[in-house]
Amino acid sequence: MDQIKWCLNQKKGIEIVEPSDNLREAYLIKAEEALETLRTSKSKDWELTTAYYTIYHGLYSLLMKIGVKCEIHTCTIEFTKRFLKSHFTDEDFKLIDKAFSARIDSQYYVNREVPNQNYNLIKKKTPAFLVKCKNIVLEQKEINNIRVGISY
Repeated sequence: MDQIKWCLNQKKGIEIVEPSDNLREAYLIKAEEALETLRTSKSKDWELTTAYYTIYHGLYSLLMKIGVKCEIHTCTIEFTKRFLKSHFTDEDFKLIDKAFSARIDSQYYVNREVPNQNYNLIKKKTPAFLVKCKNIVLEQKEINNIRVGISY
């Protein structure tokens, strides 16, 4: 089954709401706060968690600009891959996936080790990813096309 259709049918999945520049800014602030915690933390687990939330809130700020609410993280990520792919590279999507997996492994399991290569990549690339999210300009025509495309 198509992942977006599945997300549309979930209670807290993808929902079209009123676009909000104020909420976009609020989520960018949350992303900045997570990034600051990443910079000051001395715990690998918390660094991975805050790196992921820096990325996630950066993405979610774009959803708020479009007018899309979604409380299921995998749906937010799938939405980004489907509808915002022109703004991100394959490397960006690999970072998102690695950060998502690393956060789950470090936050919910005591016996799963995140490879140092992934940890270092996530920690290094997260600040630039947030800058990218902040600099994405979504024109009204693109927003309208996305909103129409969601409701198929």
